[in-house]
Amino acid sequence: MRSFKSNLRLGEFSGSLGDLGTLLPIMLSLSLTGQVDLTASLIFGGLWNILTGLTFRMPMCVQPMKSIAAIALTNHMSIGSVMSAGMGVSAVVMVLGLTRTIHYVQKYTPMSVIRGIQLGTAISFGTKAADLVKQAKSFGGESWTWDNNYEWAVFAFIIVFIFYYRSKRIPTAMILFTIGLIIAFIKLYTNPPPEAVYPKIGVYTVRVTVPTWEEFKHGFVSASLGQIPLTSLNSVIALAALAKDLFPERPTGTPTIAVSVGMMNLVGCFFGSIPFCHGSGGLAAQYRFGARTEVSIIILGLLKIFFGLFFGSSLSGLIASYPSAILGVMLFVSGIELGAVARTVNDGIYDDRKRHANFIVMITTASMLVGFKNDGIGFLGGLVAAVCFYIGSKYMGRMDDEDIQTLTEAQGQGQGQEQGQEQHPIGGQLQQQQQQGEDPSTSKASVSGKAKDAAQEEPQVNKTINV
Repeated sequence: MRSFKSNLRLGEFSGSLGDLGTLLPIMLSLSLTGQVDLTASLIFGGLWNILTGLTFRMPMCVQPMKSIAAIALTNHMSIGSVMSAGMGVSAVVMVLGLTRTIHYVQKYTPMSVIRGIQLGTAISFGTKAADLVKQAKSFGGESWTWDNNYEWAVFAFIIVFIFYYRSKRIPTAMILFTIGLIIAFIKLYTNPPPEAVYPKIGVYTVRVTVPTWEEFKHGFVSASLGQIPLTSLNSVIALAALAKDLFPERPTGTPTIAVSVGMMNLVGCFFGSIPFCHGSGGLAAQYRFGARTEVSIIILGLLKIFFGLFFGSSLSGLIASYPSAILGVMLFVSGIELGAVARTVNDGIYDDRKRHANFIVMITTASMLVGFKNDGIGFLGGLVAAVCFYIGSKYMGRMDDEDIQTLTEAQGQGQGQEQGQEQHPIGGQLQQQQQQGEDPSTSKASVSGKAKDAAQEEPQVNKTINV
């Protein structure tokens, strides 16, 4: 309570809203199709916000499992299959945490691969943000609408970057969220879509969802297997590395994070809640918008529980009316903040060859992650590249030593020639003409002229020196 009281400020309020660009579109899409329960998602999401804040004492985000959401929407999976997918991933990740196997994965994973995962995730966030902005109408034209257009995206972009380094004092996320909420209210009540759902106050409850064996098998095979690498790498290992960068005074172990992910879904998914996890992108977003302590996500958790209990699924119409242009900009900022961490890949390393190899491994990991849209493939590609570099340097010697020595000697000779040309400009010019295959006699006149000019200028120089 003392910590909550001392850290209660606008920056924490603003930071709590920093990850809404990821949460709202996914939660809305799955709830509208009946694949998750919006009331349960809000209540349990808020509960996990509060518990993780008290556990980790930092703005540890709680966000949907993106791979499961994408597969569920594409394959029109039932709510039981979606719940089974979330529970399957959580069971595997929780076992990795309880047995501390995830700790050894982190220990033997090169930092360049981890930074590559973070960079690739950042680029993926950027592309998803662009997709959200593209849903808005273009500048002007007949299809232009006042509530969701490129003008709002440009406005949000400018606001964010003007106050980029003043997020603790200027709550940019709160400002943008409030503007978007006002727009959503006006749109919902003045120009509602067909079969619009309006917010209605009441007491909303949740019900138990027990998947069948067929649903569990379908959910695990179709969605869990693709989410396990994403959760293990981005939501556990990369998150632990980012937390160490942002909050070095609050060490967070990978086993604790893995157990936290497991507990969230083994409980919440039985009530129809969307599968949740932590994520490095969400932590970066909340930190960028002003969150520095657990107060931010405790506030967010209390708000989620309040709206889940007293408004529940009736909020779907309001969320659907929220301008995607503003959400896209907020998601974009979380991506670039996560990607900025990649600049530390060579901190403390002074060997140029090692720095170059680390950079190549990081780019390889990020490129394969983005290209194949799979964290596991990016991880394996970066790991193979790192192992190949290690084998090459340890067992095959420095293969480029001979080339480097030759290059050094050539550079030394080049510098000597340049110095010689500076000392003897006429002789240097003749030597250059001979190297180029030119006949020195063709330019004899010009050389002689330059010699005469030099001879005429010499007395003037001597005279100046004498004076």
